[in-house]
Amino acid sequence: MVRRLRAATAALFILAAGRVSAQVPAAGAQERGGQAFVALLATHDFAGAEGRLDSTMRRLLPAAKLREVWQSLEAQAGEFRAQRGVTVRHAGAADVVSVTCEFARASLDLQVALNAAGEVSGFHVAPPTVAWTAPSYVTPGSFRSEEVTVGAGPLALEGTLTVPNGSGPFPALVLVHGSGPNDRDESVGGVKVFRDLAEGLASRGVAVLRYVKRTRAHPGAFGGNFTVDDETVDDALAAAALLRSRPEIDRARVFVLGHSLGGMMAPRIGTRDPALAGLVILAGTTRPLEEVMLEQLTWLAAHAGADSAQVIAQLAPLKAGAERVRAITPADSLSSERVLGAPMSYWLDLRGYRPAEVARTLRMPLLILQGERDYQVTMADLAGWHAALDGRPGVTFRTYPSLNHLFVTGEGPSVPAEYAAPNHVSAEVVSDIADWIRGARSAPHP
Repeated sequence: MVRRLRAATAALFILAAGRVSAQVPAAGAQERGGQAFVALLATHDFAGAEGRLDSTMRRLLPAAKLREVWQSLEAQAGEFRAQRGVTVRHAGAADVVSVTCEFARASLDLQVALNAAGEVSGFHVAPPTVAWTAPSYVTPGSFRSEEVTVGAGPLALEGTLTVPNGSGPFPALVLVHGSGPNDRDESVGGVKVFRDLAEGLASRGVAVLRYVKRTRAHPGAFGGNFTVDDETVDDALAAAALLRSRPEIDRARVFVLGHSLGGMMAPRIGTRDPALAGLVILAGTTRPLEEVMLEQLTWLAAHAGADSAQVIAQLAPLKAGAERVRAITPADSLSSERVLGAPMSYWLDLRGYRPAEVARTLRMPLLILQGERDYQVTMADLAGWHAALDGRPGVTFRTYPSLNHLFVTGEGPSVPAEYAAPNHVSAEVVSDIADWIRGARSAPHP
C-alpha cells in the first residue's frame, strides 16, 4: 500500500537503490551520523551498518537482512549515484535525518532515525517531498488552517485543521493514511494526497483534519510488538473526538476518509465509533495484506523492463514471508520475530479481519472510490466490496478509468515512476466526496 509494504521503526519498505559513489557532504553531528549510515549501505558494508544500529534494530536488521533490503532497492530503482542533501527533524526522542540520494531512475530520501546516543533506531526510504502548488479546485481565501494536537501525552500528534470561512457549524472529515510513516499531507513523490483533499474540500464547505501518522511522529514507539490499532485506528478515533469538541464543527456530521490501509481499516474505525456520520473508502483492500503485497511485486516484475530479473528475485522471499504470515498462531503473539517488516502481533491483529464484511454490519453511509489503473489495490478488491455490500442501503460506489492509487490521472499501465512527477488528486474525486458528504444521511441500514 502506497508502495511501502508496512510501517514500523524499521520501516524498510522501499522503492530504490544501487551501487555506490558514497560521497558525504559536510554537516553537523546528527547529519553526519545519518549520512555515514547511508554510505555504509551504499558501499555494501552491511556489517559496518549493523554496528551502528541500536539493540532493537540489530535484532530486526542483522547484516544479512540489511543486504536483502539493499538488494530489494537495487531491483527497483537502479544504481546509486550520490548523496545530494540532508535535513533533520525531531520525532519524540529521536532525530530523523533525511538524506536525499540520487539513483539511476529516482531521487529518494533515505530516512535514518538516531537516538540520543547516535545509534540508528529506525530506517525508511521514501520519495523526497516536493514543493506544493494549489490545484485549480482550491479557492485561496475561502478557508483557514489551524495547527492542532491529536491525542494527548507522549504519543500526541501534530495536525492541521482546515476550516471553511463562515460561522458553521460545518461537516468535517478525518483523513486516515495508507501504509508507511506518512506526513500529514500523505506526500508520495510529487503528490500530496491529503493536502489536495483538505484544501479542495474546505473550498467546498467541508472542514478537514489531517495529522502526522504515529509511525512517523514517534518511530521509537514501534520497536517491539504493536498492532494496526496502534499504527492507525486509535489515532483516527482521537481525531474524530477532537473534531466533535470544536464549536465550528457539526458534531453530528463527522466523517472518516481512509486511503489504502486507512480504507481497509475504515470499517473497524466505524465499528469503534458508531456515531460517525459516514465513511469514505479510497482504494481500500478487501483481501489479506500479504496477498496484496505479493500481487504488487508480481505486477512490478512484469513491468520492470530490463530490471525484471532483479525484481523477480525478490518474489521468492516475499512468498516465503506470506506463507509464514499464514502459519502464525496465537502462541506467536509475544515473539520478537518480524515477518514482512511487522511483528507477529500485527499479523494476528489482522487475522480474520474482513473489512467488507465488517462494513456490511455498519449503519452509517459508505462512499467507496476506486481508480481503475491502480496496481496496488486493484479492481479485485473493489469486487470484494461489491460482493459484501451490493443491495445494502446507503452505499455509493464510484470508479475512475484513468486514475491510479493516488487518484491521479494517467495513461497506460500504472507504474511507481509516475508517482514522482508533481501532480494532484483528480478534481472529480474532490467534487464527488464533497457532494456525497453534503447529501449523506445517517443510519440508512436497519
